[in-house]
Parts: sequence; C-alpha cells; structure tokens
Amino acid sequence: MTTRTKEPVIPITEIEHSAFCRTEDELPSKSLAEELKVNIRWQRIPIEYLHLSAQELDQRIHETRQKLGERVTILGHHYQREEIIKFADFQGDSYLLSKNAASRPESDYIVFCGVHFMAETACILCAPHQKVILPNITAGCSMADMASTDDVLDAWDDLSGVLDGHGGIVPVTYMNTTAALKSLTGKHGGIVCTSSNATAALRWAFERSDRVFFLPDQHLGRNTGLKLGLSLEDMVVWNPFKPLGGNSPEKLRKARLVLWQGHCSVHTRFTVKQIEGARARYPDIKVIAHPECIMEVVQAADMDGSTEFIRKTINEAPSGSKWAVGTEISLVNRLAKQNPDKTVFCLDPIICPCSTMYRNHPAYLLWVLEGLLEGQVVNQITVEQEAQHYSRIALERMLEVA
Repeated sequence: MTTRTKEPVIPITEIEHSAFCRTEDELPSKSLAEELKVNIRWQRIPIEYLHLSAQELDQRIHETRQKLGERVTILGHHYQREEIIKFADFQGDSYLLSKNAASRPESDYIVFCGVHFMAETACILCAPHQKVILPNITAGCSMADMASTDDVLDAWDDLSGVLDGHGGIVPVTYMNTTAALKSLTGKHGGIVCTSSNATAALRWAFERSDRVFFLPDQHLGRNTGLKLGLSLEDMVVWNPFKPLGGNSPEKLRKARLVLWQGHCSVHTRFTVKQIEGARARYPDIKVIAHPECIMEVVQAADMDGSTEFIRKTINEAPSGSKWAVGTEISLVNRLAKQNPDKTVFCLDPIICPCSTMYRNHPAYLLWVLEGLLEGQVVNQITVEQEAQHYSRIALERMLEVA
C-alpha cells in the first residue's frame, strides 16, 4: 500500500493549455515560423517548412496526397484546425477514426491528425502491416498525462488491497488514456468507454462489481454516475498524490464510484456564468455541452453529449435556432460555418483551441507526407504486443455494449 504523500506534478501539457488563447473570433492561418513564437514545446522540423505560406502548404499537401494515393489515409479529429481537416479522408472522434483506419487495409500508412493516445488506439485496431503516424510528436493530451502509468498502478494495488473481500472493483477507462492504461483495464476485467457510450460502459461494469474505478476524467465519470442514479455521496475522488487517494479505507468501501482526479483543460473552462450570459443575450437559446464539463455546467445546459452528438444535434436542428456550445472552438467554428441559417457560438468568449491538437500545423502534415514519398516514415507510433492484446480486449468489450 502506498503510505507516503507524493509531490504533486502538473503535466506540462496542462501548463501549456492556454498557449493559443485569444480574443479574436477567428484563428487565422500563420506560417509555422510565426506559430513557433508561442512559448510551448514544438517538434523540430526541417527549416524549409518554417516559412511556407498557407497557399504554398495547401498546394504541396494536395500534390503529395495525390501522388501517394490509396497508400495513405489521413484522419482528422473534430478539434483539428480547418487547414488540416480539409485534407482528411475521415473526420470524427478518436474511436470512430480508429475504426475508419481499420476499414482501409489498402493503406500502408495512417496519418492521424490528432493526439498521441488516438494514434496509439489506431495502432491497436489497425492491421499489422499498417504504420500509424502522428504529424507532431509533441501533440499529447493533458488529461491523459494526468494519469501516469505508475500512479495508476499504485492506485490499483491500493484499491485491490483495501477492497479485497468487500466486493472488489472494476476499472472503466475513458478513451483519453495511454495504451498502457487501456491494457491494465483489459487485464483486470474492465472496459474502455467514449463520451458516447460511458453510460452503457458504467452499467456493464456495475453488473460485474459493487464498485467502479473511473479514470482519468472525474467530470465525465461524475456526470455519468449521476445519470445512472448514483448520488454524490456514492462517489469519491482519488488524488494520486495522497495516501489512498486522500480517502480512508472505510470511505472507499462505502463508495460505488471512485473517480480519478483528472480533467480536460478545454472543457473545464466553461462556467454557469457563461450559460447565464448566453441566455440573457438570447432568451430562446439552446445550450449544449460536452460531458467533460463540470457537473454544474452540464446540469445548467439544456442537453449534453459527445462531439458526435453535438454535431448531429446542431446539424439537424431547425433553421433559425440558436445554439451556445460548450466544447472545443475549432469544432464550434466549423459547425457555425456549416449551419449559416442558425446562430452557433462558443460559450467561452475567449477563443482557446486545444493547444495540443492545434500543434498539428499544416507544415507538419506536409513534412510527414513528403517523407513517405521519399520512403521515410517520420513519427511512427507503436504499441508493444502485450499492451495491444489487453487493450484490444477492453475495446472489444466496449463494442459489445455500445
């Protein structure tokens, strides 16, 4: 059992999350050299790519893409900038994109314009001959970084010891985690979930145990638990820097849902005050939020759901309807452009794109694509065989309940 208090660690990706925040309505295209002035970690790239204009990047990406043909599939997550999304063969959330990649066995290369854990998931689900590439290796995820493998292993050992003979516990791991944690989940009888099927995954887990260990996003776990009828008294938060996560053995044995102390840097920016402001401006507004938002925001919204749910709801809404949206700005801006007959805007008046997603500048996409033309694979993402095996088990359980 871990008995000492650990020194709290804030992931560098969390510190950097506001790097691209601004007050302008748009996120204008800039050369990579201009964006490198932002004081965050960037992957080094050949100097020839630094000063290319948006037009030059567009033309060269298009030409290279045509030459590569079916040998490459480009995946674009909803939160990618517009200059990337327009080159994507598939657009979607992380799991949908990984399934899309697996459906293209003719492609030897999968270029995943997203973040590291997404590329790992694609690697797990793709065929052995396919190589998965991340354009910018520094594109990580602050939420995933809040749950280090060592900290989670310590927590699992502590929970297993405290709960032995008291009903046990089953892990439910959000997609936004490393392959190592998906593997741990599969190995210990657990399941992976997305924001679309978290309710079904939690219900599946409670059919097998008195308790669930949900990680790494405490807000998605809490919001989902409440939808299943749990009370806040049924839940405890696990702080990885305190002995027993800051809980007593008795408190853990009484709990039904143990929530890892993690969060999304983008979605925790949204507040009830922002919702009140939107309703003051537009009395007939509909507020829709992602379930990674804090509980108070989700409860104050008219509805909540995954990025796919948000897209579908707004795209299918009546002409003239008004929507205040609590999710990442690149997706909100895209929905506004795709629905000119509706009023669609972000709840947060400060424009803050996901700083790790935003690092996939078109110059990086061009760099990896031109490398493939020359027979060079840059930034290949791999997952070792045992982790692939157990991660796939956890993912397959998710498919069975989805």
